[in-house]
Amino acid sequence: EVQLVESGGGLVQAGGSLRLSCAASGFTFDDYAIGWFRQAPGKEREGVSCISSSDSNTYYADSEKGRFTISSDNAKNTVYLQMNSLKPEDTAVYYCAAILTPCGGSIYYPPLWNYWGQGTQVTVSS
Repeated sequence: EVQLVESGGGLVQAGGSLRLSCAASGFTFDDYAIGWFRQAPGKEREGVSCISSSDSNTYYADSEKGRFTISSDNAKNTVYLQMNSLKPEDTAVYYCAAILTPCGGSIYYPPLWNYWGQGTQVTVSS
C-alpha cells in the first residue's frame, strides 16, 4: 500500500520556521520525485518545491526561492521541507506527493502527480 505521511505542521509566528517531513512507503522511492504542495482556503492547490529521489535535483516555485529548502534522506524514504521567514500568506494545508518522472515543471500541474498524502496544517500568525 502506497503511503505518504506528512508531519511537522503547526502554529508559528511570522518570521518563524517549521520543518515538514514526508515519510513514503509502498513504492520504490528512488524511482519517484517527491513534491510539496499547499492549498489555502478558497484557493487552488499550488506547487511549492520538488526533489528527484534518484539524483536529488531540486526545483522551487518562484515565490519560495530563498525561504524554503527541500531535502531528501533516501535511507529513510523521507523528504523534508525547511521553511524559514514564514509569512501569514504561507498559511495553508501542505501536502506531499509523488510522481514517476523527474522533478521540474510538473510542480505546476498537481493532477499529474500519482500519489498524495493527507496533508498537514501550517498556520502563520501575524
